Amino acid sequence: MKGALILPEASAYASEVDWLLGALAVVSALVLALVFGLEFYYIARYRHSNDADRGGVMRKTWGIETGWTAATLVAFFGLFVWGADLYVRLQQPPVGNDVMRISVIGKQWMWKVEYPGGQHEINALHVPVGRTILLLLTSEDVIHDAAIPAFRIRHDVLPGRYESIWFKATEAGTYNLFCDQLCGTDHAAMIGTVTVMTPGDYTRWLAANPASEGLAEQGKRLFVSYGCSGCHSVGAFGGGGTVRAPPLAGVYGHPVPLSNGTVVVADDQYLRDSILMPGRQVVASYEDKMPSFAGIVSEEDLIRLVAFIKSLGAGDGT
Repeated sequence: MKGALILPEASAYASEVDWLLGALAVVSALVLALVFGLEFYYIARYRHSNDADRGGVMRKTWGIETGWTAATLVAFFGLFVWGADLYVRLQQPPVGNDVMRISVIGKQWMWKVEYPGGQHEINALHVPVGRTILLLLTSEDVIHDAAIPAFRIRHDVLPGRYESIWFKATEAGTYNLFCDQLCGTDHAAMIGTVTVMTPGDYTRWLAANPASEGLAEQGKRLFVSYGCSGCHSVGAFGGGGTVRAPPLAGVYGHPVPLSNGTVVVADDQYLRDSILMPGRQVVASYEDKMPSFAGIVSEEDLIRLVAFIKSLGAGDGT
């Protein structure tokens, strides 16, 4: 941990973010020093009490002017390219079996965390050091903003949408999780903690906080209780009700043709929208008969339902 006035660099790219900001500060300071330095020089040289020669007409110094203009242009354009490349890398969620996906729901005025194994916490997040963590963010009410300064990450958390942000913690310890968007009277109290643990300590933490069911198992029960299994063909239930509905087995991550002729990829946002606003993107060759579950299914249950649908392999359909 660094001093009280300096944030720790506790994620894989925190150091690069600091170097970029430091380079921007240095270049900006040099430009300011040049501009204000020349101003103060001429103020002192040609002050009223100075007998400096003011009668001659100075020649245009094209070489000097072109030189410093080109130098500052190259410096700032280089910083722009560096920053754009870093932004793109930070905005592209990693893929792979080693990525741990954790759902975070913002609500006035708390953070609700759901783990793949079914564990859940309020205003607390536990992760292992050295592993890539993907946070799936959404809000139950207003716009929030999840920020972990020690990791140099922040992202808007929007109602009705899924946003994602990722990090790989490099130092064990406890770090602050803030809301950086004014979200109501108790905005300042919307503070959580991120506890980064060694792999062994994290395994012991999971064992000490068991869940009776994982998110997918919880979603499976909700799939039945909300009546989804009566229409959608899923191997575990059979489906086959009076309403013909698209099968869900193996749909996640694959293209889905729509009735308007377009094609979308069935990601988390698509599955969420299909539950809350089924008439927006109707699957080709199917009728718009599914009722909306907006205001009926909570954000927590949506996460569980989506987790269940994502767990269905191609062999789970009928």
